[in-house]
Amino acid sequence: MERKKNKQPKLHIKRGDTVKVLSGDDKGKSGKILSVDLEKRKAIVEGLNMVTKHVKPTAANPQGGIEKKEAAIHISNLMLIDPKTGEATRTGRKLGENGKLVRYSKKTGEVING
Repeated sequence: MERKKNKQPKLHIKRGDTVKVLSGDDKGKSGKILSVDLEKRKAIVEGLNMVTKHVKPTAANPQGGIEKKEAAIHISNLMLIDPKTGEATRTGRKLGENGKLVRYSKKTGEVING
């Protein structure tokens, strides 16, 4: 029998979470996750890892020019911030009251909503 591959890997973070950056130029800073790329295992965090992008003039943007935008950060370099305590915490998974897997803070043991 052929083994089934997981279509959507489970990650410790998701869109809308507030995270802290563990390494890189923005180490120690925190921000909200705007999007997550599951295949590359990278996330874009609001206002962090800014890069300069040269934009060609188009009909929509006739001026063109240079703009700054967020670049992706590997999720191994991000740590979830517990909404209740405001501190960075590791996360785990356990069965919730309704029988579904829920994330919980390993520091406080409380379930993380979202």
